Amino acid sequence: MATINVYTESTPNPATMKFLVNKLLINGSLDYPDREKAQESAFARELFKFNFVNGVFFASNFVTVTKTDDAAWSDIEPLLKEFVKGAVESELAVKPEEHSEDVVFEGSDVEVKIQQVLHDYVRPAVEQDGGAIAYKSFDKGTVTVELRGSCSGCPSSTITLKAGIEGLLKRMVPEVEEVVAEAM
Repeated sequence: MATINVYTESTPNPATMKFLVNKLLINGSLDYPDREKAQESAFARELFKFNFVNGVFFASNFVTVTKTDDAAWSDIEPLLKEFVKGAVESELAVKPEEHSEDVVFEGSDVEVKIQQVLHDYVRPAVEQDGGAIAYKSFDKGTVTVELRGSCSGCPSSTITLKAGIEGLLKRMVPEVEEVVAEAM
């Protein structure tokens, strides 16, 4: 078995830290914004046993952890790095096996095009910051998305949404007039 290395990266959200490993954890992404939703994932469930963990998000080769306001990264980062290393080495399950992550775009031609742009161009960039974006709807020129992981509650997410995502979608899908985020 190869040695598992864990390193951290800060995210635009100061309450969230990205823990990267040299192994694929999941195809796609999973968001566990609270302890109750984390029950289906052994890995997330164990992370929530730390009283300072407020949210867990998995994508490709990383897990982002959102901490409580009273915890300091300098105190908890070493504990979490060690936990993540041990969890990956012991192959603690990130998701139940029956969970499928096949990409299927549905809706009108415009909706499919919006989803394709979000998947191909926006998702990889958002994942770099430890988050995820999900398409919710398109109605009368307005695209509604859901921001998850470190993007949820991030101070710079509004700028990213308006300056980045909205601008890209307006250029690539002329029917788009505005992009809004649905509250979590």
